[in-house]
Amino acid sequence: MVRYLPLLLVLAVIVWALVECLQTPSTEVRALPKLVWVAVIVLLPILGAVAWFVAGRPTGHPGGGGSGRTLSRPMGPDDDPDFLRRL
Repeated sequence: MVRYLPLLLVLAVIVWALVECLQTPSTEVRALPKLVWVAVIVLLPILGAVAWFVAGRPTGHPGGGGSGRTLSRPMGPDDDPDFLRRL
């Protein structure tokens, strides 16, 4: 069982890179078009996955997760500077 662990880890990184590449909007992909990144990850699995994480992934990944986009959440009145100025 232990001898299969490196293979499973490599496979997990490749799948992670491929899924993240497919979910990333085309406008946020760096260096190459999205379709080319998918081909690189599939045809050169280990090298392609590493290249995606280094050069193709959008910037702004805090801690390696998320998509780098900021979601606008509703603010409470005490977090809104305009509201506090009006008091």
